[in-house]
This record gives sequence, structure tokens and C-alpha cells, in this order.
Amino acid sequence: MKKSAITRIQGVYRVQDVSGIVDEILHLKEKKNAIILAHNYQKSEVQECADVVGDSLELARAAATMDGDVIVFCGVDFMAETAAVLSPDKTVLLPAPDACCPMAEMITADQLKLVRSRHPGAAVVCYVNTTAEVKAESDICCTSSNAVAVVNSLDADTVIFVPDRNLGAYAARFTKKTVLPWEGFCLVHDRYTPAQVADARRLHPDAVVLVHPECRPAVIDCADHVASTSGILKLVRTLPEKEFIIGTEVGILHRLKKESPQKTCYPLSPAAVCVNMKKTDLVKVRDALVSMQPRITVPDEIANRARKAIERMLAL
Repeated sequence: MKKSAITRIQGVYRVQDVSGIVDEILHLKEKKNAIILAHNYQKSEVQECADVVGDSLELARAAATMDGDVIVFCGVDFMAETAAVLSPDKTVLLPAPDACCPMAEMITADQLKLVRSRHPGAAVVCYVNTTAEVKAESDICCTSSNAVAVVNSLDADTVIFVPDRNLGAYAARFTKKTVLPWEGFCLVHDRYTPAQVADARRLHPDAVVLVHPECRPAVIDCADHVASTSGILKLVRTLPEKEFIIGTEVGILHRLKKESPQKTCYPLSPAAVCVNMKKTDLVKVRDALVSMQPRITVPDEIANRARKAIERMLAL
């Protein structure tokens, strides 16, 4: 039986042949010598057609090292920008050009310059969830999986951490440095509450609670483990328990079910959906490969400085 999906075209819902579109994508990918990268929060059918599915760090490494003339980035804008910075000789496509990251838009390069001027001698760590312009004004990038290691790798005693206040607060728990977090946040993770954790534990008393470090400190305090998406996948795979409550965007449940079918994973909240991550679909991936648009580029002057901050992170 062919796989199918319901799509909405000009206000009309219809069943669409997914396998046919996947075949087109595979043909175009070979023809264009393209690689497809997809974040863990992407739709399941998009994850299934990707060459690499991972978190921000894994995808940054793939963009920097994998062979290919074209990168199709199934994620949000800052991720495609990062790929363009790391692979200036490759064509980087973002199938959903309006897929943005609201947290990345919570700080500008000018704002970072201002806060840096107020703390001379401080180092700047920018979460990869930032624009290329902000990365260019930073000393080093980090992801949720390596934020603690990045902060501790610096010589400075004071660290300006942008833009996620929750990830900054989490990193501050594991360092003697003074961490000055910017007041940005993830719209999905910041909405979790301790009450939700308590309710989930009542419903699933034998389940282990795993949450993302973008969650608020009070939620982190309620969890059994805190980890990035790649870390959550590893914990579910390796821990002996059979049930888990997952405190991150629900797109990760696809990989969890696929890679750990013997385990049962419950979302901490079924409403934990990043609408921007869900803007990419197979039709947009196919169309991007056909038209070679929308293409993401970063001006050389910005890319050269942003690349240094990203490469410092990758070197760790």
C-alpha cells in the first residue's frame, strides 16, 4: 500500500501520494548531488527522506563535512544560515523560507554590541539559535548539547550568554564563572510548567522525566534528566526504564519510536509544537530541488566572522 498524507491546496484537503513525491526527491537529490539535513523537530515524513536527522550540533557538523554541491536544510532560517556560513561553496536551500526562529529574533547585532560595551573583558557565547550577524559579534557559539563545555572552555571570568535565558541559567549551574544571560527564550520550552510535570508523573508514575535545557529552571528542577534532543534520544536508548516523559518539541517522538520501539514515550505536553519547524513538507523539499530556490546566502564580511565563532565551537 502506498503511503499517503493529507495536504491542503487552495483550501481543499486531499490525500496525496507520499511515496511518489519521495521518489521525485530521491531522483532530484542524485541529479543535483544534494544532501538533505533535517532537524529532530521536523515532520516525520521529512525526517524519513533526509540523509541526516539530528540536533543543531549534529547538523552543523554534517553541513561542514559532508560531500555534495547542494544542502537542502529542513529546519529554520538560522540553521540554513549556519550551513551557508560553514559551506560557502555549496548552494544552501531552505524549502520553507518563512520558517523562522522567534528566539533568534530576540537579539540583534547592535544590541549585543551595546551589552558587550557595558561589560569590557567579558566573553560572548551565542547559542546557535541566532542570526549570522549575532554570531559575527560573538566569541564562540554553542548548542544545547555543549553549552556547559563551551562556557567552561573560556578564559574570561564573566560570560555574556545570548539569547536564551534558560539555557544560560542552566550553564551557570555548572561553572564558577559569572554568566550574564540575555532575556530571550524558546516559545515552546518556556511554556512548560512544574504543574505539567507533576500531572505527567501522576499519569505515568513509572516514567522517567527528560527535559530540554531550554526549559525554565523550575521545570529543570522537577526533571530526572536534562538533555539536548540528541541527549534525550541516547538516554531513552540506554536507560533501563521502559517509560519516559519527554519535555521537548513533539517532533522528536518519531525518532524515539523508530530507534527505541521497545520503550514508551509520552509528551510532557501534546501542545509542544514549533509551528515554524512544521512549515517544511515534502512538496516544498521537492520544489526547492526543482527550482534551486529559496537560496540562503550570507555576506562574506559577516560570514567570515561568524564562521570563526562556529568553528571554535566545533573544535571542542
